[in-house]
Amino acid sequence: MDKFYQQTLIKLEDEIRELEIETDCSVQRIEAVIKLIIKTLSDIKEHILKIGFKNNVEEIHFFKHQKPVIVAKLIYYYAIYKIETKKPNGTKAVKNISMKN
Repeated sequence: MDKFYQQTLIKLEDEIRELEIETDCSVQRIEAVIKLIIKTLSDIKEHILKIGFKNNVEEIHFFKHQKPVIVAKLIYYYAIYKIETKKPNGTKAVKNISMKN
């Protein structure tokens, strides 16, 4: 399970880096990353259902240490997505206010 997890995590991080380079629009990029992370979690779930864990220690290690790494990425990109989608699209320039004594 550790080998599969490490390969999956490396592949996910590489694909995220590629998406960050290729996509210009930040909202579209973030949506693509979120979909990629969800697909990765789904693939891991299918692998676990097919193969299973060797013992309880491996299962506890996965749910306590390995899975949270990927879920944290999902939470992070979802938070950025919420910020980006609520950002105003105004055309007026913001005035630079300087403090003068």
